[in-house]
Amino acid sequence: MRELVVEADGGSRGNPGPAGYGAVVRDAASGEPLVERAEYIGVATNNVAEYRGLIAGLKAARELDPDARVHARMDSKLVVEQMSGRWKIKHPDMKPLAAEAAGILPSGRVTYEWIPRERNKHADRLANEAMDAGRRGEQWEPSASSAALSSSDEDVRAARVVGDAAAGAAKARAALASRTGNAGVSDTGGSGAPARAVAAQATLPESTEVEGAGWSPDLGPPATFVLLRHGETALTPEKRFSGSGDHELSAVGRRQAQAVAAALAERGTIQAIVSSPLKRCRQTAEAVATRLGLDVRIDDGLRETDFGAWEGLTFAEVRERYGDDLDAWLASPKAEPTGGGESFATVSRRVAATRDRLVREYRGRTVLVVTHVTPIKTLVRLAVGAPPESLFRMELSAASVSAVAYYADGNASLRLLNDTGHLR
Repeated sequence: MRELVVEADGGSRGNPGPAGYGAVVRDAASGEPLVERAEYIGVATNNVAEYRGLIAGLKAARELDPDARVHARMDSKLVVEQMSGRWKIKHPDMKPLAAEAAGILPSGRVTYEWIPRERNKHADRLANEAMDAGRRGEQWEPSASSAALSSSDEDVRAARVVGDAAAGAAKARAALASRTGNAGVSDTGGSGAPARAVAAQATLPESTEVEGAGWSPDLGPPATFVLLRHGETALTPEKRFSGSGDHELSAVGRRQAQAVAAALAERGTIQAIVSSPLKRCRQTAEAVATRLGLDVRIDDGLRETDFGAWEGLTFAEVRERYGDDLDAWLASPKAEPTGGGESFATVSRRVAATRDRLVREYRGRTVLVVTHVTPIKTLVRLAVGAPPESLFRMELSAASVSAVAYYADGNASLRLLNDTGHLR
C-alpha cells in the first residue's frame, strides 16, 4: 500500500482576519513533494484556516491514490490533538471542519503528528502566498509559487520519517557510529568507567536540531542542576495559573519545604543554591539553605511564565473567558496568554540563556535550582531534545525534585524527574 505525507498549515492576519491555507503532499519513501494546494479564504480565524489546509491536503492525497495510507503533519497542536481524538472539539466552527476532514479517508488509514513550525516551512509558505494573493484581490496560482524553494534537503529527509521511534533510534545510533568509528561504544555502556546517556546539546540555541544520541565516555564531573519546584501555595491545589504573581507558601507548602530540606541534607551533595525571585521559591530555598548552612542566590531568569490576564484563573475559567486565545496558546509555543503575557518560546529563550550562564559558573558542582513548573519542564525538554508540546505531557508536583547533568562537551543527561519520595 502506498504511503503519503500531508503537510498542512493555515494562517490569519488578525485572527480573525484575511486568511489562507497551504498544503503539500509528499511521497513518504522519497520525501519529494507531489502536489501543492493553497487558497485565500477571506476573513477567518487561524484554526479555521488550519483545518481548511488539512482538508485540502487530505483531498489531494485521495486524488493521488484513494487507497494510500496518509500521515498528516501540522504545527497546529489543536488540530492534531482534536483529529487524533485526544481533545474534545467544542467550538461550533471547528466541528463541521473536523467532521469533513475525518470523512475524506477511512480513519484507520490516516495518522497525525505535531511538528515544529520550522519543519512545516513548505506549507507555511504556501499559506502566506495565498494570503498575499488575497491582499492583491487575486487567488493563488501554482505557477507563481516559490514555496518549494524553502524545502531544504533536511526537510525532505525529515518527511521520510513517519512517526517511527525505532527508525529514529536507529538513525541516532548510525550517526554516533559515524562520529566515533564505534571504538569502545556499546548500547549497554560496556565495561570499565560508567557510561552516560547523551541527550540534546545544552549550549546550542533552542532551534538547533542535534542528530546523534547514544552513549559517550565520561568527561569528568558535570554541572548538576537539582531542580526543585517550590512548595504549594493556596493556588496550587485548585490548579490555578500561577505565574508572575508573588504568592506565599501555604501551610502545606511550608511543610513540604521542610521535608525536602531534610531529604537534601541527608543526601549531602548540594554545594550552592540558586532561586527564582518570587516569594514561593525564595521561601522554599531558604528552608533548604537554613538546613544546609548555605546562602541563596537570586536569579531573575528562573522566574515563572507571565500568564497575563490568566493569572489566578483555573483552566476552565480561561477557556470560558478567553477561549480563542487559549486555543492559540495550546497550538503554538509562540502564542502569548491574553493581556501581554509570555509565550513558551520567550520563556524557553530566557531559561536557556540562564542555564548556559549557570552551567559555566557551576562547572563540576551540584547546585540546587529552586524554580517553577515551566522553567523546570523547559530545562528537561531541552535536555532530552523533546518538542515544545512535551511541556503538556509532563507531571511536575509541588516540592518535587528533578535533576539534569551538563557535561563539558555541551551535552546533557536527565537523571531524575518529579521525585516526591521525600513527601511520603
